[in-house]
Amino acid sequence: MRELPYDIYSKTSILAYAKELIHQTLRLKCKLEFEPDKIKNKGNFGQILEKYYFLYEPNSNSGPDFKEVGLELKSSPIKKLKKLHYVSKERLVLNIINFMEVTEQNFNNSSFWKKNKNLLLIFYLHELEKNLLDYKIEIADEWCFPEIDLEIIKNDWEIITNKIKNGKAHELSEGDTLYLGACTKGSKGGNLREQPYSQIKAKQRAYSLKQGYVNHIIASLSGKNPIYGKVISSLEVAKKSSLEEIVVSKFQFYYGKTIAEILRLLNISINQKAKNFYANLSKAILGIELNKEIEEFSKADIIVKTVRLKENNLPAEDISFPVFKYNEIISQNWEDSEIKEILEHKFLFIFFQYENNTLKLKKVKFWNMPYKDLQEVQRVWKNTKEIVKSGNIVKEIQTNKDGKQVRITNFPSKKFSNISHVRPHAINANDVFELPVKDKITEAKVYTKHCFWLNNSYIKNEIYLK
Repeated sequence: MRELPYDIYSKTSILAYAKELIHQTLRLKCKLEFEPDKIKNKGNFGQILEKYYFLYEPNSNSGPDFKEVGLELKSSPIKKLKKLHYVSKERLVLNIINFMEVTEQNFNNSSFWKKNKNLLLIFYLHELEKNLLDYKIEIADEWCFPEIDLEIIKNDWEIITNKIKNGKAHELSEGDTLYLGACTKGSKGGNLREQPYSQIKAKQRAYSLKQGYVNHIIASLSGKNPIYGKVISSLEVAKKSSLEEIVVSKFQFYYGKTIAEILRLLNISINQKAKNFYANLSKAILGIELNKEIEEFSKADIIVKTVRLKENNLPAEDISFPVFKYNEIISQNWEDSEIKEILEHKFLFIFFQYENNTLKLKKVKFWNMPYKDLQEVQRVWKNTKEIVKSGNIVKEIQTNKDGKQVRITNFPSKKFSNISHVRPHAINANDVFELPVKDKITEAKVYTKHCFWLNNSYIKNEIYLK
């Protein structure tokens, strides 16, 4: 048995050895040379780290990697932003969820907690043009979950476990939870597993820390924490109420009140013409200073949407998402698509309603898209992809009453789906993306930018009124 360069019975020794990696590369520290085509798989960074630096064979053991001290090794890529600020490139995937066993566990004796109670995290700078052996390691340190975060993670674990107990492992979504997710694991999410309380096979999933939470870890370990304000003030509060309950209760006090009345009660002045007015108003209601980010929302990647309702409860507008690139959508699969990734987030909807042309706060609601509705958006997405791929974007060209020619597309409309549709989202008709296949009718090689939208009727019936 070869001698290890650290003491397996000493966490201090293991951490000290890990920190020797900081500002180094695997090529230098492990004295390795590989051909680039042999190490394309991003998982190989972790495998090489384990085998050639820490000198143990990669494995799928249920316990932590350094079992003698209860320390689990994980590596993950980061990106550099301006001012030497690092952010995560992706969520942090932990251990596989065993559907058949997890329902018999409680949190404290769960496979998740036994394996991930203490993490040894290695963050490396991902640079596309480089061989992964030459990625520079920027952070190597231990992470233990703070007490308040742990309360939220325990609740997330319970939500995931209860869904499996209810025979709905196939309906798991990362939007179900806040910090701890259940992400698909395997080849493009296609690996199917049996579940204990349903005959329906479910995609293999793993516990994961949301990308926003990983950003928080990176900021904490690098000493560059953003200025945060907390919704949950103490561990005692976290034990009594969930984040959702606390947020909703703070907004409920202002239900039925106009914006002017809310500002007066809060005793603050906010520029109502500013683009971030509603974001600032929400912060004020939650007791967060305007120059601070909401810590729990950042960690949980919560998307906040403010909706203005007409008097008949119908939103004044559909909800848009980022434009998609025609060249990219044709080569994507649904599991990797941007719209699926967005719709698997947790949302906070803040509803204002017009009463005699005056907006009043009516309701706030946390929401994530149900499984069956996400399947319907997948149908819209597939139809859109096929239209772009086949060059059949334009259905016909009509002349409007002003004598101007208007292109009518084959993209899915509100008639195609009661949930989502595709339409332009551009500055003007000249705001375009390249097409992978020129349009058959117009022979155009570029086309006006489009995006996916949620129908206002869907927002009314399935979110606001439910």
